[in-house]
Amino acid sequence: MELIYGIKDKPKFGKVVLFALQQLLAIMAATIAVPAIINGSCGCELSASAALFGAGVGSIVYLLFTKSSSPVFLGSSFAFIGSMCTAFAGAASMAAGYWGLIIGAVMAGLVYVIISIIVKLCGVEWINKLMPPVIIGPTVAIIGLSLAGNAVGDAMNGKGGSVYVALICALITLGVTMLFSTYGKSIGKLIPFILGIIAGYIAASIFAIIGYATGNAALVVIDYSAVSSLDWSKFSSYFSLPKFTFALGGKQGLADITGTYLLTLFTAYVPVAFVVFAEHIADHKNLSSIVGKDLLKEPGLSRTLLGDGIGSMAGALFGGCPNTTYGESIGCVAITRNASTVSIWGCAFTCIIFSMITPLVAVLETIPSCVMGGVCIALYGFIAVSGFKMFQKVDLNKNRNLFVASVIFITGVGGMSVSFGKVTITTVACALILGILTNALLSKEE
Repeated sequence: MELIYGIKDKPKFGKVVLFALQQLLAIMAATIAVPAIINGSCGCELSASAALFGAGVGSIVYLLFTKSSSPVFLGSSFAFIGSMCTAFAGAASMAAGYWGLIIGAVMAGLVYVIISIIVKLCGVEWINKLMPPVIIGPTVAIIGLSLAGNAVGDAMNGKGGSVYVALICALITLGVTMLFSTYGKSIGKLIPFILGIIAGYIAASIFAIIGYATGNAALVVIDYSAVSSLDWSKFSSYFSLPKFTFALGGKQGLADITGTYLLTLFTAYVPVAFVVFAEHIADHKNLSSIVGKDLLKEPGLSRTLLGDGIGSMAGALFGGCPNTTYGESIGCVAITRNASTVSIWGCAFTCIIFSMITPLVAVLETIPSCVMGGVCIALYGFIAVSGFKMFQKVDLNKNRNLFVASVIFITGVGGMSVSFGKVTITTVACALILGILTNALLSKEE
């Protein structure tokens, strides 16, 4: 892919601000969704703004370890949701549960550190042999395809309003994004997501105004309560520090940590870290194909693993959620053809700043799900197509290759996932593991 901005290019400051905001909009919904899910399941008080802060810190750590040579943002990992729930379920108190999130993330991060040391000693060629294009290509495609239901579900989510109105807003968002990405000139071609989201937001607002004026609730697909509920007479309605996880735990939480609880955290977090490692490889292979540079060799898998693992620890310290490289961020790079890591730096600092400015967080929370669904149709689609491109030269006339790709696609699209107690092997990981086993089983084919 011909890039407009390469990894080391430095756009002008004004453009960097726009690029950073675009990355933020791409990753925001998923990043703040994880704490919302945990709060609903465990009755805790994880903060969406703290998750944004933690994602920003984690991404900065990742960029430092990779020498600003890998243009991807780290956000809250969905793979650890079950582990996070276990951290609260097995805790002696809610305060201990908050510390459990941090300790569990440290355990998972140490897995990455250990693997990075092995990679440093043994190199990465064994990974290329273990996961050739016939495996990694379909797996990357599955990452996008497995998220298709989420994108369509969001696109048709009216939040009490009509599903048809929601779909119209989603299609307007998608249409404007595609038009600017394809036909846009100058800056318009580089920020299609921002322009698409603005168009969808305006459309949703117009429908809402008509709905309020006519009393037709079906037209209201946008909720302004996050902004309207702010008390502008209080300073906290303008600026406030997020509720950091370590602060929620406090000294009392540390006092409630026991040896049995640490073992519970180990069994909940460490196995999942190995699963997420497989997704780490797939994400960086995909990103490598987009930027035209093998990131597993430069800056090197050992560095990306260290950045991801330690960045995940830092993110959990503040927001409670272990971080991982985001497909939405990779899709944003692919569509805009902007691989400048300066944009990722900008997004990381923007997340940290926005997390402390209450009105900005409130405005971001009012963006309708249907609008974000319209954007995600393009984002997840680009991830899937990137995977197809990675194995387009594979000879599918050979039974070995045909069976490997078939197994990955069917188990991935079918949504296969396996749970062993409190450990869940995700759909992407199941597809990848079965693909590797199939490839090994048929390795003797001429």
